[in-house]
Amino acid sequence: MKKIFTLFAFASALMLMTLETQAQGCVAIRPMGGCSGTSSNSILLGKGQFQASAGYRYFQSFRHFKSDTEQKERLENHTEVINDAHSLDLGLSYGISNRLSVSANLPLIYYDRSSLYEHYGNSKTANPEQKRFHTGAQGIGDMRLSATYWLLDPVKNHNKNLAVGLGVKLPTGNENVQDEFHRRKSSDGTDSVIVKAVDQSIQLGDGGVGISLELQGFTQIFDRGVFYFNGFYMSNPRETNNTVNRVLNANSTSVDSITAFHSVADQFVARFGVNYGLLPKQGIAVGLGMRAEGIPSKDLIGGSKGFRRPGFIISVEPGVAVQRGNFIFTANVPYALYRKRTRSVADIAGGNDANGIPRNGDAAFADYSVNVGVAYRFGGQKMSHDDMGKLPKFNNVSKN
Repeated sequence: MKKIFTLFAFASALMLMTLETQAQGCVAIRPMGGCSGTSSNSILLGKGQFQASAGYRYFQSFRHFKSDTEQKERLENHTEVINDAHSLDLGLSYGISNRLSVSANLPLIYYDRSSLYEHYGNSKTANPEQKRFHTGAQGIGDMRLSATYWLLDPVKNHNKNLAVGLGVKLPTGNENVQDEFHRRKSSDGTDSVIVKAVDQSIQLGDGGVGISLELQGFTQIFDRGVFYFNGFYMSNPRETNNTVNRVLNANSTSVDSITAFHSVADQFVARFGVNYGLLPKQGIAVGLGMRAEGIPSKDLIGGSKGFRRPGFIISVEPGVAVQRGNFIFTANVPYALYRKRTRSVADIAGGNDANGIPRNGDAAFADYSVNVGVAYRFGGQKMSHDDMGKLPKFNNVSKN
């Protein structure tokens, strides 16, 4: 009979995958499939074993922050920007050996964004009826290829291990999606339409080739309980892409030398928590952890100019996983505890405002995100445990 650790391995495979590195709002972290702060979608794959997976994520961002202070007046005045984000991450992993695995992931994305300021404007003078218009983007995102290596032999170390991973992000997503923006003539109130690039937060890609370094590990800390941690840092050496950034206030097309184009920014994720085998015979496990994700103001390699909204989110992350045969179903709902829009290079260059306060742009964040997924393993060898105190053994699995 498969015991708790096998369930944990499968549960971690998808629960850690569902992050998709997509920050909850205008802090534009790309939903690169499988970049969940880990390559855990390939956790403990046996030699010759495959895993196919699909993970769906949804969030709605609408709360505006400058630094870590919420601009509550945006909701009160109904001038908030609302981003609805749907993404479906498709992944395939393969175990080259019991310690080395490779993965490929591709996200399918649907974004919808509504605002006042990008069209007629927020003020009642420019926008008397306070009309809200929509822009959007749909298509594939940036593909990611990765490899993961477990430092300890999983046959001899089934209750703890540490893995390192290396990944490459390819610019398969369109970084210059265009849509229609509305303009209102002040003289007679008639509407006109212009076509421009959509906001950076809903672009499908960033146009750069990125390299990620990943770390993940776990250890059994008590009966049925496993502590996990994982994280990654994605370096994007390219400074800017070719998407022209314009300040889309009503009737404005101005740019400045720093933010003339969209930035190709670095990004990071860090997570830790505990998974617990609640009902092992029924294949049910639950988890509770913490997660931090965001983009820095300055890149590790290369320049940091271009338009970006740096910031980060710290969330509590409950989840549940159910195993049925070779299938594993998961759901987790990270809930934001702390959100901060940090100062960008352009903010710093702008110095202080008229009141002597350091300039700090704003960004909209979500309260939570919903993540559900399914994974299926087949072929090769799989690791199972007849007892938590015994070493794992490999069973042949017929290829489908």
